[in-house]
Amino acid sequence: MSDDRHASVLTSTRNPRFRAALELREGRERRRQDRILIDGLREIERALEAGVRPVEAYVDIDRMGGPGLTELLDRLAAAGAAIVEVTPRLLDRLAYGDRDVGVVVVAETPHAALDGLRLPVEPLIGVIEGVEKPGNLGAILRTADGAGLSALIVAEPGTDLFNPNVIRASLGTVFSVPVAVASTGEVLEWLGSRGIAIVAARVEGAVDYADADLTGPLAIALGSEARGLSDAWAELAVAAVHIPMLGVVDSLNVSATAAVLFYEALRQRRAKNRAR
Repeated sequence: MSDDRHASVLTSTRNPRFRAALELREGRERRRQDRILIDGLREIERALEAGVRPVEAYVDIDRMGGPGLTELLDRLAAAGAAIVEVTPRLLDRLAYGDRDVGVVVVAETPHAALDGLRLPVEPLIGVIEGVEKPGNLGAILRTADGAGLSALIVAEPGTDLFNPNVIRASLGTVFSVPVAVASTGEVLEWLGSRGIAIVAARVEGAVDYADADLTGPLAIALGSEARGLSDAWAELAVAAVHIPMLGVVDSLNVSATAAVLFYEALRQRRAKNRAR
């Protein structure tokens, strides 16, 4: 590497450009700048495949030209990202977890509003209200992707949908699953105006989940582990279901509950399609 190129490497955490990127670790700065941080090869690739617009790519100079990294940087540059070389120490400040990839991307925040969702004739939608733990939200996104949900809506979010820990826990499926963020009132109005039935997961639900009809245009709503769903979901038109608990605890982790219900809905829909 030439001396000129070495001279272009960022080495100080006081650099204004780097400081702006580092501040994106905080939710209020992500909202203010309307930008997010993405690390991990799969996560970055899935963001690019979904049309997320990269702004900058911070690259560890010791890994330039590494396996798969050169091609990824070419894709990022072609998508309009500025390639910024930094020291390993600076990249470690940006990256999450124990990633050993060598690149962290700053990107524009994707659109995540209800009016951006495009639904099939008989959609299957997940609604998650008030979930606070990024790991749970990321796991639910992975399940939504695996079960082929039409969309996942986050109502009254307790954590930022594009928190870097959500992106990491979802393995980038936060970019591949159609997503939206809204208030509970907006979600209920949006579902009602489209004739989408609602099944709510509640510990005290009267119907066993396996006996519920999870076909047709449907939204499956789940609440946080601490509080469950709010009273706004206690309308007569909302069917309440429960998952049988045969041990000493009364409920599953919310991401486990989502997996059971999403895949039961998938099973019923496939069985219905085979019977036609």
